[in-house]
Amino acid sequence: MSNRVVEGRMVTPEKLAELVEGDSVMDAEPIEDADRECPDCGGDVISVGYMPSVTEFVTAYKCQECSWGETDRE
Repeated sequence: MSNRVVEGRMVTPEKLAELVEGDSVMDAEPIEDADRECPDCGGDVISVGYMPSVTEFVTAYKCQECSWGETDRE
């Protein structure tokens, strides 16, 4: 299980993906360290790959300290 603490609470890969996506997701891969700093607060950024639908795969990036997050969508 690759649960991580994000903004003070433990999240699963699916929950992390939902935080960034703003909606439920079909499937999510284990959470990984993104090896980058948050542009807002300088905190550690983690990433999760997920499928919001059967035809799309997205990687989300989320700060563990603040509310910043983004995806790799074009």
